[in-house]
This record gives sequence, structure tokens and C-alpha cells, in this order.
Amino acid sequence: MKSIDELLEMDDEERAEYLYKEALYISKRLNPIYEKFIKLSPGYAYWYAKNIIKGRWLEAEEYIKKNPRWAYWYAKYIIKGRWLEAEEYIKKNPRWAYWYAEDIVKGRWKEAEEYIKKNELWEIYCDWSGIEED
Repeated sequence: MKSIDELLEMDDEERAEYLYKEALYISKRLNPIYEKFIKLSPGYAYWYAKNIIKGRWLEAEEYIKKNPRWAYWYAKYIIKGRWLEAEEYIKKNPRWAYWYAEDIVKGRWKEAEEYIKKNELWEIYCDWSGIEED
């Protein structure tokens, strides 16, 4: 394991990747000091929750929820259902709002439709959600 000084010389993503891989290597959670660095990266925080913690990582959720992509994956594979606290962020991204509606809401998601309309998948969304376009 690298020293704290060596870790601090890395950028956030590089540091999170390194620490996540260390946790994978030893197959267990790291010291909370190191976890603080991982949770700053929504992607590595998701992978850490999925593969190391094997469940929700409440301390990292405030970071994960603000990234629509990783919030979608976290809701789908960690929470395994709707993640209401993240929906305000997910719905503003047309692509991830579409996938969240289809895979997690499993139906029409009215609160996100103004954003989903901006996606090339809007017509498909209309088909399976029962919306009749003009």
C-alpha cells in the first residue's frame, strides 16, 4: 500500500482507482481513512459498494447520487429499486432518465419526461410507456 503522501500526490480518480484495486486485492474493506478517498469518485464508490461492501454504502451515497450514470447503476444493482434521493439528478440526464424509467421505475416516469424528450429514445419510451404522441 502506498503511503498517504504518495496517495495525496495522485489526482482524485487515480487515487480512488488505486485504493479500489487494493481493496479488491485483499478482498475486504479498507481503513475508513482510505474509504474517504474512494467515495469522492462516484464510479469507484459504486464498484466499491458492489464488490467490496456488497451492499449500500451510506457514507458514499451523497457523492454517487449526483452522478446520473452511477446513480442509475447504484439504484439498479445495489438498492435494486427506486432511489428517491437520486431521482432529481437522474431525471435531468435524458439518457439515464430513460434507462431509469425503463429498468427501475418500470413504467412511465412523468417527472422526467421533459428531459427524456431530448433523447433519441423518446419514441421508444412513448411506445412502451403508453404515451400517444401528436
